[in-house]
Amino acid sequence: MAHAEPTTAKKTKVVVKEPPMFKVIYINDNATSMEFVIDSLISFFDYNEDTAHKITMDIHEEGAATVAVLPYEIAEQKGIEVTVSARAQDFPLQIKLEPEIA
Repeated sequence: MAHAEPTTAKKTKVVVKEPPMFKVIYINDNATSMEFVIDSLISFFDYNEDTAHKITMDIHEEGAATVAVLPYEIAEQKGIEVTVSARAQDFPLQIKLEPEIA
C-alpha cells in the first residue's frame, strides 16, 4: 500500500501593475482646419466645445499639445481613429504618442 506524500499549498503573490500611460499629442500644421481639430477632440476624446477650443488654441500657439493621457492601447487606438478621420477629409494632421514620465 502506497502512502500519499503530504502536500503544502504555496501562496503566490500576484502584483498587478497599472498599465503605462501615454500622452496623445496633436502636432500643428498649416492645412488641418481648426474646426476639424475641435470636432475630433469632441468626437474622439469627449471634450466639451469650450475645452476643445482651448486645447485647439494651445496646439495652434505652441505647435503641439497633449490632448489626453491614456493607457498605451487606448492611446494608440484613439490616434489611429483620429488619423483615419483626418485622412478621409484630406487633412495631414499628425498624432504622436509619448510615454508619460511620472
